[in-house]
Amino acid sequence: MEAASPQPFVFRRPALARGYADALLGVGPFDRTSGLFLAAPRRTGKTTFVKNDLGDELRARGVEVVYVDLWADRQRDPAALIADAIRGALRTLDGSVVRAARRAGLTKAGLGSWVSFDLDQIGAPDGPTLTDALRAVTERAGGPVALIIDEAQHALTTEAGADAMFALKAARDALGATDKGRRLLLVMTGSHRDKLAHLVLRRDQPFFGGEVSDLPRLGRDFSDAYTAWLNARLAEGNRFEPNGVWAAFTALGQRPELLRRELERAALSEAGAPALQVALADGARALRERIWEEFDGEFGGLSPLQQAILLRIAETAEGFAPFSSASLAAYAERNGAPVSASEAQAAIEVLRGRNLVWKSARGSYALEDQELGEWLRARTALPPGRNQ
Repeated sequence: MEAASPQPFVFRRPALARGYADALLGVGPFDRTSGLFLAAPRRTGKTTFVKNDLGDELRARGVEVVYVDLWADRQRDPAALIADAIRGALRTLDGSVVRAARRAGLTKAGLGSWVSFDLDQIGAPDGPTLTDALRAVTERAGGPVALIIDEAQHALTTEAGADAMFALKAARDALGATDKGRRLLLVMTGSHRDKLAHLVLRRDQPFFGGEVSDLPRLGRDFSDAYTAWLNARLAEGNRFEPNGVWAAFTALGQRPELLRRELERAALSEAGAPALQVALADGARALRERIWEEFDGEFGGLSPLQQAILLRIAETAEGFAPFSSASLAAYAERNGAPVSASEAQAAIEVLRGRNLVWKSARGSYALEDQELGEWLRARTALPPGRNQ
């Protein structure tokens, strides 16, 4: 008889998923029927939550879930990835018809009593629109559809991606609501709050008027559950103390992947059980210091003007206006000399080339790495990001 394979650790947040599902469907105290925008730093459990917890909760309520990660293939245009996801949903829902059409050498498949189109042309200039395709998905699903777009801010890096966001807004409005609620539910997530906010902040952005919410970080309940699961698989004298694991988890920015790595390193060390807690705490602090030392070196190698621009972005967050009189004056104060708009532009391009500054296809800017903003504010006593 074969030994049972070890079960992986799974942690669920059903109450949080229920709250978001209620908001999306318009049956709770908070209404997010126009779109749910969730921000959480990288590696803090965002993708796991929206794919599993939220996705499963929506499916349990009869919602067809379509998921797409815009970072899955950074070489492809985000608009193409969105079209691929919708096309995949159509093929899954209408699989038998599509397979029969393919076997017959056709690319067109009937998708309801009222529409028939070429699946391969979804989103193409002369092809069916995203609204057409999403309407077909709702028809074939027989109920509402939730489109979850992970790392949605990446859509803004190309014109086609930005146009796709506007097309999704148009689809949401066109499909409208029935007596059972909206037919299209939109969930946009991002690992960088300032970038994601560019979807909702300005009148020329597709979801102007929406609100970006911070996805709650995993808490003590996660670290305690993981500690108990791990200790059950370790020798009695080689186990972790929950308070120590929680302290390490917070030092690591509540990032599960980093915690697992540090726990494994500590458990396999030669020092033995008495040194586990010290090794764990030291490892967590050392990892954070290594990350921040990289920022130290990167920032120290920049020109005074380039440093001034990064500081200005950290100060103003999503309200950053690179060539405003206030920004040019701030650059000049830190640079020690007047700064022209052309000089600022050249410096920004250098920062973009070094992957320190992000720019949308329509001229909005943000720090490429959200943690760099935290470092800048901590090391230079800047106030929290604010609009100016």
